[in-house]
Amino acid sequence: MTGRQTEWDVETDLLVIGAGAAGMTAALVGALEGLKVILCEKSDMVGGTTATSAGTVWIPGSRQSEAAGVPDSVEAARTYLAAILGDDACDARLAAFLATGPAVLDYLQQKSSVAFVPPPVHPDYHAQPGAALGGRALGAVPFDGRKLGDDFARVRPPRREFMVLGGMMVGKTDIPSLLHPFRSWANFSNTARLLVRQALDRIKHPRGTWLIMGNALVARLLYSLKQYAVEIRYQTQLSQLIADDGRIIGAVFTTNDSEISIRARRGIVLAAGGIGWSSELRSRLFPDDTRRYSMSPDSNTGDGILAGERAHGEIAQDIRSPALWMPSSVMQQEDGHLSVFPHIMLDRAKPGLVAVNRSGVRFVNEANSYHDFVEGMLRAHQTVPSIPAFLICDRSFLRDYGLGLIHPGTRDLTRFIRSGYLFTGDSIAALAPQIGVDGGALAGTIERYNRFAETGIDEDFGRGTSDLNRFNGDATNKPNPCLRKIGPAPYFAVAVWPSDLASSAGLRTDANGRVLTSTGQSIPGLYAAGADAASIFRGTYPGPGTMIGPAMVFAWRAAMDISGKSNELGVT
Repeated sequence: MTGRQTEWDVETDLLVIGAGAAGMTAALVGALEGLKVILCEKSDMVGGTTATSAGTVWIPGSRQSEAAGVPDSVEAARTYLAAILGDDACDARLAAFLATGPAVLDYLQQKSSVAFVPPPVHPDYHAQPGAALGGRALGAVPFDGRKLGDDFARVRPPRREFMVLGGMMVGKTDIPSLLHPFRSWANFSNTARLLVRQALDRIKHPRGTWLIMGNALVARLLYSLKQYAVEIRYQTQLSQLIADDGRIIGAVFTTNDSEISIRARRGIVLAAGGIGWSSELRSRLFPDDTRRYSMSPDSNTGDGILAGERAHGEIAQDIRSPALWMPSSVMQQEDGHLSVFPHIMLDRAKPGLVAVNRSGVRFVNEANSYHDFVEGMLRAHQTVPSIPAFLICDRSFLRDYGLGLIHPGTRDLTRFIRSGYLFTGDSIAALAPQIGVDGGALAGTIERYNRFAETGIDEDFGRGTSDLNRFNGDATNKPNPCLRKIGPAPYFAVAVWPSDLASSAGLRTDANGRVLTSTGQSIPGLYAAGADAASIFRGTYPGPGTMIGPAMVFAWRAAMDISGKSNELGVT
């Protein structure tokens, strides 16, 4: 449809499509720069994948990190990225991201309620020159959801598997005190504080209002949008973009079984969450055996990317992986809910667990990042069936660390075994056939692993040698925080499958987020940010927050460009 054929229902300066971190940032910055903004969200909640994530942003060289005593430098990050990306590190978008990131953090902190603070230790994912142990990944400051009033219900809740006691969010630092409340006064007081707050919250709210991680980031963005009276239209799904003489000037949406056309005088930002559950894009871009599960909300169906492609934007496919991967275990709950549990780091890096494929052998460093773990699965699967793979441990491991959906200390395992989630055997020979693995090969693998545990040196995969491995292991376990013997029976196994955490393949864009055609020309009026834009890291995963960090930075750059502030962007 062309603009000349359209009768506009609504007009605005900036039209943003999608209310995740990228879309909300673009809308907020546009409003801060004096533009009239409309933010359209397909679902009835804001947050997208960000809301169910850790909410971390990877932004090197920030003033916030220096103030927190964990300084980082852009130069070190540039060295690190060069080691990972090689020639691809010369991308102008990467230069723009590194140059702009710290300024974006300052801008948001000074002008809105969006604020970040770095944890003392949060390692990069690769042991390469320039890698940071801390200071490069920052987390959103916790937020009191009660400040949102009725709009608290608009914040997409975390995955229910990560909430306890009727909707209480639990951070990594809270887990030890909740598991062992009487071990120390600090544990007891922290547990009491959390429980009292949760009890009070449940009097008036369907879940806890003390928000952390991705929920805190989303809530802070929503609170800021409310402060600037940005119009958010929920349950408004993009149908098509409208062009006039080559320029994108508006869009048509479906809402409540009707259509509405919105004219965008200055520009449109696509930020609809990337590939998500789009069957068309998944079949086109994802490898076989990786299309079954996704961490994306059901409402993410590739609308932004597909609309951009129909407007002659090009989907970048010359990348190393079309998605960022997560190993996930799957359990059908008794109420019919399908739990897809992301095995982030809490179990895989702990000592006393191995991952094996159908040949009964290890194929990867189990303590590496979730993306690298699945990349190992995919490589191994080319020669040996490795999807699903299996995480194997003994009873003491379940007691100490838990496994997937099974919390540490869980005694009654009946429902997990009955559902087919957990396999068990009173010997390795008894466990092996349940997971389709040769018993002799599996026994040999565990014997070899146990020898490594005695010496503290994993001769096959170097588990426990990197900062990331050690950080997520068990510091009390010596000599290697990621290795200990798999001991007496019974033994247990859980199957893990590849799922996509976010897409890396997306619309090709320039340093200001403008969508490009196959000939490299920008499409006037059309921008993309977040997972709708191709990743600047080209399918690699350098560290925690390397999706949300660039999403917010390029949303800022797009909004500033649309508002006519290109002179403030530094890199064009």
